[in-house]
Amino acid sequence: MTEVSTARRSRITPEREAELYEAVLELLREVGYDAVTMDAVAARTRSSKATLYRQWGGKAELVAKAVRHTKPGGLGFDEIDTGSLKGDLHALTMRSDDCTMEQNSALMRGLAMAIHGNPDLLKAFREHLIEPEMAEFRRVVLRAVERGEVHPDNPAIEFMIHMMIGGFAARTMIDELPPTQAFLLSYIDAVVLPALGVAND
Repeated sequence: MTEVSTARRSRITPEREAELYEAVLELLREVGYDAVTMDAVAARTRSSKATLYRQWGGKAELVAKAVRHTKPGGLGFDEIDTGSLKGDLHALTMRSDDCTMEQNSALMRGLAMAIHGNPDLLKAFREHLIEPEMAEFRRVVLRAVERGEVHPDNPAIEFMIHMMIGGFAARTMIDELPPTQAFLLSYIDAVVLPALGVAND
């Protein structure tokens, strides 16, 4: 059964998959999660609804994977290894320009509201976004520990992703401004690195 499922899922090329994900994000920005339907995605992407369900199972998984796939830095942590924690976090931040950050911020605010009332979406986000990013951030910090930059017993290590997401989200809520590269780089230097005991040279 697994072999059959894998064979079916492989029919969509990476290029086509990327097109589908971008179309899903466009719909989300236009109408919000609750109003997005698999029928609408099928019509927008000129796909069959059966293909979408066979590939992704349902709307929640499709949306979570679309956000994950198109999120700069959400994939490709392994490509970043500058030799320092500051360099790694700065490089990760620089993968998204200010315009993209503003779009992602607005999208995530809308999805955050939808997640509270949708267990399937929460499950999909945890599986495809939250848990993978937590693992990747741990890997980045573990490299810093191995280099001797961060003490292995530093309690802030467990709150690494909380700090990163918090700075991104709080920018809009508190300052009523979109997150920018300049803001996040300053936040990393002033908050994240000191919490981890890293000298900000």
